[in-house]
This record gives sequence, structure tokens and C-alpha cells, in this order.
Amino acid sequence: MDNRVKELRTAAGLRQEDLARRVAVSRQTIISIETGRYNPSLELAWRLSRALGVQIEDLFLFKEAD
Repeated sequence: MDNRVKELRTAAGLRQEDLARRVAVSRQTIISIETGRYNPSLELAWRLSRALGVQIEDLFLFKEAD
């Protein structure tokens, strides 16, 4: 699953630390999500989408396995 967290975070003028505080996680969690090493829970995905002002579907891009 790909995501647009970094793209939308920087467009919003937020630092990783700012976004982490808004969604109640560590900065390391935001780094892991942005680099694709961690897929967030549905609850965290929802909090991220709300913090960035987009729908979950616009933030996380599901790729079907071949």
C-alpha cells in the first residue's frame, strides 16, 4: 500500500513532529508510515486523513497483488 502522507504533510506546512502530535503518535511512527515500513491501523489512518483534510482513499493507495 502506498501513501501520500509526506506529500500532503509538507503541502500543509507541517513538520513530522506536528503531525505526530495531532494524531497522538510518535514522530518515528510518522517516519515509518511515510517510508512505507509501517501500515497504520484503520483508526490511525482515519486520524491522519482528518488531520490532513483528505479522505482515507486519497491518502492511502491500495495496490492489488498480482
